[in-house]
Amino acid sequence: MTKWMQGHLFSANNLLMLLIIVAINGCSSRSKPAPVVDVQGSLPLSQRLKNSVTGSEYIVKKGETLYSIAWRADVDVRTLATINNIKAPYNIFPQQKLFLTKNPSKPSPNSTKRKSYNSSKQKVITKPIAQKKKQEYGGNVAEQKTSKKVQQQATAFSQKIRKWRWPAKGKVIHKFSSAKQGNKGIDIAGRRGDSVKATADGKVVYAGDALQGYGQLVIVKHNEDYLSAYAHNDRILVKEQQVVKAGQVIAKMGDTDAERVMLHFEVRFRGKSVNPMKYLPK
Repeated sequence: MTKWMQGHLFSANNLLMLLIIVAINGCSSRSKPAPVVDVQGSLPLSQRLKNSVTGSEYIVKKGETLYSIAWRADVDVRTLATINNIKAPYNIFPQQKLFLTKNPSKPSPNSTKRKSYNSSKQKVITKPIAQKKKQEYGGNVAEQKTSKKVQQQATAFSQKIRKWRWPAKGKVIHKFSSAKQGNKGIDIAGRRGDSVKATADGKVVYAGDALQGYGQLVIVKHNEDYLSAYAHNDRILVKEQQVVKAGQVIAKMGDTDAERVMLHFEVRFRGKSVNPMKYLPK
């Protein structure tokens, strides 16, 4: 066999081996299915489904607040608090069972109070003077102070939001969608470490990473009707129960639980998702 034939035969063998390697790589890459994403192409659908809360009951996990659970269940926190007879400031604890829907079989707190009142009615009547003194000198003063404090807190969060501010600088890459698995807010592109700011005055009611699909998340309560959320942060700079001002830097932009560095921003009105673009300045 001549050198010319041997050289061409060697080249043909190399080409055949190259084609086999490409074919194997192609098959192996197709064996792993691509992640299913929502209509906006932002978060994987599997993460959104894990994040949502369904059913009639829920067991509280470590790091969660009533606000974060209400957020996942798409209900107003006041509705959830009323169903479970939880009073402000809505403190809950791990392993606590919460009802997500009104349970007809659950005894009403009012009926329990009514029974207690009827059973002790006779005792109250027999000692009217002593009870009056107790209210006059002790309990009444404490109740007035507590009531005044609650009224002041309610007033601070009952005012209307005069002006909304953009939570970050950057291009809106995904818009709001009202579809069932659509984007419940807007996604703003940016660079890691960019400032994330409070859109209006309020109080931080959640700061953590317990909500799958949101990464490092901050939820701010602005008044009794409005909440805002800031997701996928690289770092959180505020704590729960901290009062923040509009424009205050509350986090640094990142890509926790996201495909890229961005801010996912949501606004909720009485527990329901609304389009943030209707509130933000043009």
